[in-house]
Amino acid sequence: MAKKKDSDKLYCSFCGRSDHEVELMLPGVNGCICNDCAERAVEISREYLNKMSRSKLSDLDMDSLPKPDEIKAYLDEYVIGQETAKRYLAVAVYNHYKRLNQHRDDDIDIEKSNIIIVGPTGTGKTLLAKTIARMLKVPFAIVDATVLTEAGYVGEDIESLLTRLLAACDYNVAEAERGIVFIDEIDKIARKGDNPSITRDVSGEGVQQGLLKLLEGSVVNVPPQGGRKHPEQKMIAVDTKNILFICGGAFEGIERKIAQRLNTHVVGFGAGNHVSKADRDKLLHFVAPQDLRSYGLIPEIIGRLPILTNLEPLDRDALLRILTEPKNAIVRQYKKLLEMDGVELVIEDDVLGFIVDKAIEFKLGARGLRSLFETIMIDVMYQAPSMKKKRYVLTREFAEQQLSKSNFEMISEVS
Repeated sequence: MAKKKDSDKLYCSFCGRSDHEVELMLPGVNGCICNDCAERAVEISREYLNKMSRSKLSDLDMDSLPKPDEIKAYLDEYVIGQETAKRYLAVAVYNHYKRLNQHRDDDIDIEKSNIIIVGPTGTGKTLLAKTIARMLKVPFAIVDATVLTEAGYVGEDIESLLTRLLAACDYNVAEAERGIVFIDEIDKIARKGDNPSITRDVSGEGVQQGLLKLLEGSVVNVPPQGGRKHPEQKMIAVDTKNILFICGGAFEGIERKIAQRLNTHVVGFGAGNHVSKADRDKLLHFVAPQDLRSYGLIPEIIGRLPILTNLEPLDRDALLRILTEPKNAIVRQYKKLLEMDGVELVIEDDVLGFIVDKAIEFKLGARGLRSLFETIMIDVMYQAPSMKKKRYVLTREFAEQQLSKSNFEMISEVS
């Protein structure tokens, strides 16, 4: 019950402070609670419910696991195309679930199958990782390989990759050891030169060698604050044996390595008839581990990434679908933003085609669609909150006018 020290005051039943000492006092039937105690109670409740939801992972059986076709169907709602990569990811995640549910008394030890995804910029590597993270029941972390350096140098240590995974599960080591890590921009740590003895490659081959123990599986001491800059902190031991690693990278220029291996440069009469432009555009379909080695990845790290798949360059039809079909499509986002201001946005069909053609011209992939749309809509978004009319029609003439006074048109003229 609420404490009644004075007849004209209310006291919190939890901390005992009066209503004059807090901002808000919430009275109940038999007691009161102040705003500070209420906020703290909400935080404790959320923390407890999150732990309860994560603890359900250990109770999963094969019937409750998401099947590969279910995982792919979920990815289809957000990512357009890339059927092969979706299948590889769906099977890898499903097998990861099965490994976690394997009986320890089995004689057969199912090993994890780490994945490496090769694809041009703007084709959806990071989007696939973020989308699949929404539906997973295991801790998931996305990390960037570009900031990693060899131990002892300025930058982030290799072990800091697992710090974000620990943070995703509130530093529950048992849960982190069953998680999935997506390492983005893996191509940026390729070996910089053929002779590593000339200079120390602290952000290339040195990082690859440091990643070997993480990918294969070993007990790693992880700094909880993300680096060795705090020598007084206590390290956390994490076993990476059951952590699935998914790597992605653009590998700009790897098509030349593939072409050299396939010997597509034919010498002789009629050589141009044997190699078509369509074949050159689809060279990534033939990517192989030896191409990754030629690009600069060391053989040891390639062997620890046994599953190799690629993302296809997006054609015009795929880019058009990306604008409108996914649940979080760019057009839907802007219509929602203007709807919150009470304005209905209507976009003519030829506007979408114009944006797609410009994105193909600048070779930015799906990422360029948002940049172009932002440039076209900036004046509309600026005036929308003050508009009196409740309907706005976006025409191609307006889109061309917006791009003509932007940097995009300047880039087009220079190129």
